[in-house]
Amino acid sequence: MYRKILGLVLLSLFLVSCGSGKGAKGIATKNAEAANIIESHYNAEANFTTLTGRLKTVYQSEDRTQSVNLSFRMEKDKAIWMSASVLGFPIAKAYITPSRVSYYEKVSQTYFDGDFRLLSDLLGTPLDFQKLQNLLIGQAIYDLRGEEFEFSQTAKGFQFMPSKEGLIRKMFLLNSGNFKAVAQQLAQTRENKSVTVTYSDYQNVEGRIFPEEISIIANEAGNSTRIELTYRSLEFDRGELSFPFDIPSGYEEISL
Repeated sequence: MYRKILGLVLLSLFLVSCGSGKGAKGIATKNAEAANIIESHYNAEANFTTLTGRLKTVYQSEDRTQSVNLSFRMEKDKAIWMSASVLGFPIAKAYITPSRVSYYEKVSQTYFDGDFRLLSDLLGTPLDFQKLQNLLIGQAIYDLRGEEFEFSQTAKGFQFMPSKEGLIRKMFLLNSGNFKAVAQQLAQTRENKSVTVTYSDYQNVEGRIFPEEISIIANEAGNSTRIELTYRSLEFDRGELSFPFDIPSGYEEISL
């Protein structure tokens, strides 16, 4: 079950991602108001080196609903670590870096250990660590500075859509108060695949604006799966973190 939760978070990005998560130094959008809002979005990014906390996750598909609590650690731009436990006993762990995705489950005694290139080849589209990190901290999955966007002001916030329509349809909605992400949607209409990420609430933790609740809905060929993430007990920059992760011997390798 934990594999499904982690796999959906990753695959939701993998199925609709392409290009780099960082890169543009300037702002391509010519509209001055839109450019200022984009700049404010990046100025509002939570500034930290390390983060620890807990995540409550609820996984819901058409035929089942399951929940699990995760311990969560992040070293910004370097590593994301998660550990799932039941009654204090760890049942699964994941360790993700810019070059590698690894996790294992104790119940099934299975593991996955591969780089992003391998997963990109399997799914036919590039991906990177930065997109996953951006999703988790309330930043736009794509760099809004890298292409020109059509800008509009709606009752729900500032909406950005690419000026030129590509193979992937994108929509980004920013909060008009704190300039953080309200919603982001990526869709491949030809493949009948889409992912929608919404941020229902933010919290102020030690002066940093950080998501409190994130909803991820993945649709493929009419089938819908949802994951609800709720952050709890967040602490920033409490010193150097450890990321204990060793795949137990005798486990069977699996692929996504």
